[in-house]
Amino acid sequence: MTRVRRGYIARRRRTKIRLFGSSFRGAHSRLTRTIAQQKIRALVSAHRDRDKQKRDFRRLWITRINAVIRAKGGYYNYSQFIHDLYQQQLLLNRKILAQIAILNRNCLYMISNEIIKKEDCKEYPEIF
Repeated sequence: MTRVRRGYIARRRRTKIRLFGSSFRGAHSRLTRTIAQQKIRALVSAHRDRDKQKRDFRRLWITRINAVIRAKGGYYNYSQFIHDLYQQQLLLNRKILAQIAILNRNCLYMISNEIIKKEDCKEYPEIF
């Protein structure tokens, strides 16, 4: 019986797995079975952390907006600011507001002052 040379497909698969794990450390970059396990873990973590990244950035933006609004002084805070934005139907998301807060605080102060003035006019129409 003639000899059959095997392993082309398996070798190609293992090479592809090894390319993925080339940046891992120790046995995780050398042993095929361990690389396969680490690949699964890495992909699960990447999938999970994409959602976590969105939450973390939203928290960061809220913190930045709140810090700038409170630094202005007085009683005004983030939740009142966002509530007043929705009342005025201003379509500014938190990412844009955070960028405005960092790059140009005076602009955010102007926005909040205009909102406060309009809210005061609605509450006390006979004064204004």
